[in-house]
Amino acid sequence: MFKVGIITASDKGSRGEREDVSGREIVDLLRGLAEVASYLVVPDEKEVLSAQMIHMADSLGVDLILTTGGTGLSPRDVTPEATLAVIDRLVPGIPEAMRAASMRITDRAMLSRAVAGTRGRTLIINLPGSPKAVKECLTVVLPVLEHGLAILSGKTSECAR
Repeated sequence: MFKVGIITASDKGSRGEREDVSGREIVDLLRGLAEVASYLVVPDEKEVLSAQMIHMADSLGVDLILTTGGTGLSPRDVTPEATLAVIDRLVPGIPEAMRAASMRITDRAMLSRAVAGTRGRTLIINLPGSPKAVKECLTVVLPVLEHGLAILSGKTSECAR
């Protein structure tokens, strides 16, 4: 099992005005695969999001950070910018795969600005904000997650099957 941090970007959620269904969906999908080391609901603020990602990666040493929300076109949607501010390397195939799979369901998937990348030995992936989209996108990523995290952590170096 790997350690995961979950961050929900939601102004209303952070004020207690909306239940965080998307974050709970992530927890449910990872049950048995990961230990949730930290789970936060924060406002759509770039500095707050970046600071929490840094804390989870550098201080808590999580293997994976999954964000939900803040990946659209609204002026308040800043999760990709917060992620880009803290990562060392991009992992473009992850959001490309999520968008490609989502495009089979809705053409609005092309509006997603989600990114993925690494900070040290932590993988950070932006997921959409809706529970349905979280499930669709995380389901695409789950089959390769264990291998990717093993490579990133140095537990294995072979990618050949």
